[in-house]
Amino acid sequence: MTATGTGGAGARGTEGARGTDGIEVKPVAGHIGAEITGVDLAAEPDDAVVARIRAAVLRWKVVFFRGQRLDHAAHVAFARRFGEPVVLRGRGGASPPDVPEVETTADRLELGGRFGMDHEEWLQRRRHTLLRGWHCDHGARVDPPAATILRAETVPPYGGDTTWSNLAAAYAGLSAPVRAFVDGLRAEHRLGVGYQPRPGDDAYVRHLLDHQIATVHPLVRVHPETGERVLFVNGYYVEQIEGVSRAESSAILRMLLEQAVRPEYTVRFRWEPGSVAFWDNRATIHLAPSDNAHLGFPRTMHRVMLAGEVPAGVDGKTSEPITGSEPGRW
Repeated sequence: MTATGTGGAGARGTEGARGTDGIEVKPVAGHIGAEITGVDLAAEPDDAVVARIRAAVLRWKVVFFRGQRLDHAAHVAFARRFGEPVVLRGRGGASPPDVPEVETTADRLELGGRFGMDHEEWLQRRRHTLLRGWHCDHGARVDPPAATILRAETVPPYGGDTTWSNLAAAYAGLSAPVRAFVDGLRAEHRLGVGYQPRPGDDAYVRHLLDHQIATVHPLVRVHPETGERVLFVNGYYVEQIEGVSRAESSAILRMLLEQAVRPEYTVRFRWEPGSVAFWDNRATIHLAPSDNAHLGFPRTMHRVMLAGEVPAGVDGKTSEPITGSEPGRW
């Protein structure tokens, strides 16, 4: 999202208040998450409404809308009010071929099959620890997306919730000596970290080697709009902290990730058809559901991501690509 000079603590005075335009921002957890009512996202919201939504996203990190009637074109049009939608080069067969900005998450069900695995094995090899599934979108890139807007088309009658965590609150919750320590560290983020290979030849390992993406990011990034310091860790991409041993790195990263996903910094959202979640990908990590695959119910979601900046650390030093990405090119 582009900078507006609003957000952070400056948005707190309007918590739970209904504006003269009928829009209400209702916080749903202490550190993260708010539900916005009184707005039709398909009706081309005016600049004042867009500004209120933007401020709420910056303040609460993820906001939720219910009962929306967005098609693919309206989804993209709404996203454009907040930034430039990303056009992904590789999407699966479930994504709409004529709307390149929209990715349908049912594509993920196809991924294991491409490499000789069913979906359950695919998930088990990618998420073999409790913390592994927590991630920001495309965090191994040098310029991860600024935000993601995800809408639900079909959801299971139960299960399938998504959880987000506020990385600015997690950083602020560290003790002062630990904050001072991590402020100056940098870490390598790499696609496929922690994947457990199959015995013998593994087609996915060969794919990772042929399509590697890796970047050195600051372990604490400064949010480009709010100025908050954000604990830039996740369970899916972070490989190694620079300048320390692998054993030290592993212990530090586990401690920081456990801090990042403490329950008090999280919010869990129950999806309904027509629900929309809009989150700041620079200040959150999220956990996709793993409790619904065995139920056999369809779950179809569509997402649009907004192009992001190259992160900068506390010292002003920006992220450095190792391989596989460059700013602004997807």
